[in-house]
Amino acid sequence: MSKIIITCAVTGSIHTPSMSPHLPVTAEQIAEQAIGAAKAGAAILHLHARDPANGRPSSSLDHYMGFLPAIGAGCDAVVNLTTGGSAVMSLEERLAAPLKLRPEMCSLNMGTMNFALYPMLGKRTVWLHDWEEPFLRNSDDLVFKNTPRDIEGVLRQMGQERGARFEFECYDVGHLYMLRHFADRGLVDGPIFIQFVMGVLGGIAAEPEHLDHLKATADRLFGDDYAFSVLAAGRQQMAMAEKSAAMGGHVRVGLEDNLYISKGVLARSNAEQVETVRALVEGFGRTVATPDEARDLLGLKGVGAVGF
Repeated sequence: MSKIIITCAVTGSIHTPSMSPHLPVTAEQIAEQAIGAAKAGAAILHLHARDPANGRPSSSLDHYMGFLPAIGAGCDAVVNLTTGGSAVMSLEERLAAPLKLRPEMCSLNMGTMNFALYPMLGKRTVWLHDWEEPFLRNSDDLVFKNTPRDIEGVLRQMGQERGARFEFECYDVGHLYMLRHFADRGLVDGPIFIQFVMGVLGGIAAEPEHLDHLKATADRLFGDDYAFSVLAAGRQQMAMAEKSAAMGGHVRVGLEDNLYISKGVLARSNAEQVETVRALVEGFGRTVATPDEARDLLGLKGVGAVGF
C-alpha cells in the first residue's frame, strides 16, 4: 500500500498548560518533544509557539527561534508553522513569524468559524495561569476569523511569494468548497494536502459517516489531485486515524489535538502518540513515510529554502 505521512501537532493554542504536565511550553520542551516525535516516525511537525513566562500562545519571532534551530539540528522532519496561532490574534500577528521564517509548510484554516472550547471546563478545576479559565469560559463567544480576503492574503504571501505549501485545515464540508474556489482562481495548485479536522465544537463531529462524506466530497471537487489526512480532536483521535489509514489517507496526532493516550490516561509525550499511531497504521500494511518521502509526495521546496 501507499506511504502514509504522520503529522505531529506538538503544542498549540487549543489546550492550556495546566491540563497536562506533559504539554510542552518552553522552547527546550517544544524542541525536545518535537525531535522525539520525529524519531518516533512523524515526518511533519506542526508547530505553534508559546510564551514560557505565562504559557499563552505567542506569535513572537523570538519565541519561534527559541526552538526551531534546535529542531533543525536534531532531526530532518518537515516544519509546518501555524498561520492560525490563536483565535484572539490578528492576522498580522499570526503571520509575523511565518513571513520571516519561510517554512516549507504552513497550516491554513479554510474559513471563519465558532471555536467553542468551554466544554473543557468540566475536566479541570485547578489552573496554572490566571488567564486559562476565563479564556475557556468566554469561548462561548469566540470566533476564529479567516475570511476569503484573509485566506487570499495567506496564499499570496506564504505560498506565491515564499514558496510554502499548505496543510489546508477543513473543519467542515463548506471549507472544501472554499478550497475549490481558490483553486479555480489559480491561487492553489496540486498536489493539495487536505487535513480533515474533526471533533471541534463549531466544526464537523468526529464520526465515521462524516469522514466518508468529507472524502466523497473532496473526490468530486479535486479528483486525483489531492491527498488527505485526518485529525480528530479528543477521544476519537486514534479511532479516526485508524479509519483514515484504512481509507488510504494520512494521519495527524499530537498533544495539541488530544492530551490522552487512552481513556483517562494522559499521554506522557508526543512521541508516545506517534508510536501508537505508527503501530496502528503499520497493522494495515501501510509504510510510514520519511521526511524526504513526504517532501516528494507534497512537492515541498526543501529545507535549504527556509529562513531558519
